[in-house]
This record gives sequence, C-alpha cells and structure tokens, in this order.
Amino acid sequence: MNSDGTYDGGRITQWLLETDSLEDFLQSLADAALELSCSDGAGVTLERDGRPITVASAGAVAAKLDEKQYGQDDGPCLQSLRTDEEVSVPDMLDERRWGDYPAYAVSCGIRSSFSLPIAAHTHTAGALNLYAAPPDAFEHTDLAALRSLAAQATGGIALAQRINDTQEFAEQLRTAMQSRSVIDQALGVVMAQRRCTADEAFGILRTASQHRNVKLRDLCAELITNLTGRPPAAPELRPRP
Repeated sequence: MNSDGTYDGGRITQWLLETDSLEDFLQSLADAALELSCSDGAGVTLERDGRPITVASAGAVAAKLDEKQYGQDDGPCLQSLRTDEEVSVPDMLDERRWGDYPAYAVSCGIRSSFSLPIAAHTHTAGALNLYAAPPDAFEHTDLAALRSLAAQATGGIALAQRINDTQEFAEQLRTAMQSRSVIDQALGVVMAQRRCTADEAFGILRTASQHRNVKLRDLCAELITNLTGRPPAAPELRPRP
C-alpha cells in the first residue's frame, strides 16, 4: 500500500503477469482484500450475461453467503454490482432489506458486511464482498485502501476481459465454478471426518495445500478421487430461465 493510503497498482500489474488465468488473478484480489480488511471472508462476484458467479473467495464463509444472495436474486453484493454503489451493513441484526438473507448471515456467524463495485458499466460487472463476524467491523477499516484496490482491480479485469473476451473467457468462468464445486465437496468430507466447522475444514485444507505446495483445488480433487475412486463430477452449467 502506498503512503497516501491507496493500493499499489504495481502489485495488480504483477498479479496479471504472474497468474495463469483470470481465476488466479481474482483469487489474488480476494486474498488481498481479506488481508486489508481483517475480515472473516472475501468474495469476488462477476455477472456475465445476467448470471452472478463467485469466481474467487477467501475464507470459508464468503462463498455460501454469496450463493444465498444469488438464490434469492437479492442481497448487498448484488445491489452493489447492479447499482455501482458501495453497500454497507453495520449489523445484520438491524437489517430489514433482502428478505431472510440477514438472518441467514447471522446464523453463519456474520454480523456485518461491506461490498464495493468493480468493473461497473461493463458486460462483466462485479463486486468485491467483505464479511465479518462482529457488528460495525468496517467502521475503522481503511476504506480508502479497499476502494483503491477495487479501482485497480477494475483495470485488471478490463484488461483480462479484452484479452479473453471470447469463448476462452467464458471457459475460465466455468473453470472457476467447477473449482468452487470441488472445494465445497472436499469441505463437506473434512467436516464429516473431523466433525468440525466449515471454517476449520477450510483451514485444514489450506494448510495442507501450502505444506504440499499444490493448488487448493488440486488437493481437493485428489481428496475426492481417493475417497470415491473417481474424479469429482463437475457441475452442469445451465442458463438462467
């Protein structure tokens, strides 16, 4: 981060140069946002042809909170994506918007959230979503740095979009969804075997991935294959009605 509170654009450029895919670039974004905000989860949502997808997340809670919003087609991350505005939720217990989503977030141990738009006014608009257990968790967060990160990411996504704005780009999104499905399957296995929470299961898998120096999705695929005797099945992608 720069001395003026903005995020170092050089790191964004470095991610673009060093990552092999859009998915890996967005994973770097989610990891950086989690570190900057000291939150419990961070997710990156992109909307392509009207379909929102969590293409990267950090922390076990982000993906399921995003998916809950997609299921009801409403929530803070979708509102931020669609309005190009920041959406802050100081305390889910006091929130009356978005149907039963706030109650679901509380049941997942999350009391506050903050969503920032990225790549607005494009056909691949998105949002950076941050989730935290305590209420008012983002009251003292350096929002200038997060806004700078989101702005820098917008440029990176725009560049990646121009490079991949064909069938290859769509294939990368499908790969991201398949990776998330494999990770979710592995989380369920670890939770059942260790009788632990999703956060604890994610930590176990992440630690194993780092120790073995293999990508998380590859480790999870190996776990599912060893358990079932066959590779994990990829989700069938269908257009929204």
